[in-house]
Amino acid sequence: MIKHIYLLVSLMTLISCQSQEKKVELKKQPNILWIVTEDISPTLSFYGDQTAKTPNLDKLATESLVFDNAFAVVGVCAPTRSSIITGMYPTSIGTMHMRTGQDVMSWGKRSYADHVDRNDISGNPIRQYAAVIPEYVKCFTEYMRAAGYYCTNNQKTDYQFAAPVTAWDENNSKSHWRHAPKDKPFFSVFNIGTTHESQLWKKSDLPLTVDPKTVPVPPYFPDNDATRETIARHYSNIELMDAEVGAFIKQLKEDGLYDNTIIFFYSDHGGPLPRQKREIYDSGLKVPFMVKGIKTNSGRTDRMISFVDLAPTVLSLAGVEPPLYMEGKAFLGAYQTDKRDYVLGTSDRFDEYTDRIRAIRNKQFLYLRNDFPELTKYKDVGYRKQVPMMPTFLRLRDEGKLDAIQHMWFETKTNEELYDCVNDPYNIKNLADDPAYGPILKNMRQALKDQMANRPDLGLIPESQLINTMWPDFEQPITKSVTFNVIEMSQGKTVSLSCATRGASIAYIVSDNPNEHFDFNSKWKLYTEPFSVEKGQTVYTVAQRIGYMESKIDVFQMQ
Repeated sequence: MIKHIYLLVSLMTLISCQSQEKKVELKKQPNILWIVTEDISPTLSFYGDQTAKTPNLDKLATESLVFDNAFAVVGVCAPTRSSIITGMYPTSIGTMHMRTGQDVMSWGKRSYADHVDRNDISGNPIRQYAAVIPEYVKCFTEYMRAAGYYCTNNQKTDYQFAAPVTAWDENNSKSHWRHAPKDKPFFSVFNIGTTHESQLWKKSDLPLTVDPKTVPVPPYFPDNDATRETIARHYSNIELMDAEVGAFIKQLKEDGLYDNTIIFFYSDHGGPLPRQKREIYDSGLKVPFMVKGIKTNSGRTDRMISFVDLAPTVLSLAGVEPPLYMEGKAFLGAYQTDKRDYVLGTSDRFDEYTDRIRAIRNKQFLYLRNDFPELTKYKDVGYRKQVPMMPTFLRLRDEGKLDAIQHMWFETKTNEELYDCVNDPYNIKNLADDPAYGPILKNMRQALKDQMANRPDLGLIPESQLINTMWPDFEQPITKSVTFNVIEMSQGKTVSLSCATRGASIAYIVSDNPNEHFDFNSKWKLYTEPFSVEKGQTVYTVAQRIGYMESKIDVFQMQ
């Protein structure tokens, strides 16, 4: 842990000591744009599925490197988004349960229910909370900001903790690269909710642009009107999403930035349909993913990548060496590492239902270890029951009218599962008991053990106990106030800032007004080094360790 903290301090010190060089290097740093959609598998034309018409994505794909083996860590948004923003596995930092709490960007006003309608794996009731992650782990965008990037997020976070003000220059529905200073490169994220699971019912009144009679129906679904209507709604939503992607690209070109911007397009996990979202099969974890570079060639790659790799990869593209604590591997840029042989998947609590499954995937095989085989594969999650096809699906189950493949989802699990994803892309035929696959089963089992051996698995701890380690006595810890230190220099006075809470990051604003009021969306700067303050100016500061309540805003007026 001390080593990790030292590395973080060293990064900040290096940036501080080379501030003049940094200003020169900024001109060479590329702009980076993420276009993130929600809840889709690789059901797009450039992956071979011609159902939805997506001309904007098709055009982008011709100029991009398309990844055929890209995987989320968890088949649902919040845990996997925590891996994206930190470069860490959710099970390593305690963010694996969906969802921990309802964090909002309103200081001092977040509330968490003492108990909610959910239990941990031991049957103990749990409460809402913000995950307190290891003190040395930061949102990777802090490193981007320290390196000179202007970072914007529009708008979803869903990290299992409230995004600290130090993570983004802008983090709201109006955030845009167009607000970046002219002398700074930008890293901008736009989150598209059009394809989210909820839109299967929220957009049910919109006309379908895809004919239900023509949609492909996976074999694990009953083929009926309800199923086809829901699938057609999803493909129609994909077409709506494509138009939004086109609008972002149009804006980039209007701004003259397209050729100098690296563009990522991906979905936050697999599809929104039953037996897709929340599942640890390819239907839940495998995603569309492409990167339009500035100098990289277009084409396809079968390189395996995981969402835990995104943070170090963006840092690598920005010319920033990723911190050694990150568990991900950079797959592009100056600090690109060796290729992966495996990707890891995890499954724990989803809303009111708790389980624990660990999975590992190579280019051909998927292996699952079910820690609670007595539980059914299906989780009776209330939110999912709003999907239009679900009532019919459940009625056919209850009437005994599903075939063997369709009924598998409702059966109890086995200790292990093994699937040949090349020859069985729907992950239907479990090969774990087939003697012919015994050597492969043994190798995959060992590969999972090796992947988990050198990292914690906090999912092994009942969630109620885990919460109490994060929030002692079930009270959210509070970040301590910022300490001011005035340094007398020959050229004037500078201020250094510190916080006694280990792992806290500090934000500040220098103002000529001693009576200003600031909120989350004010233009807070990330503190990385001492800064000059003129007589009569006022410094406002706030500090936060991830998962803690932020400190109160402290005010210091230079005399």
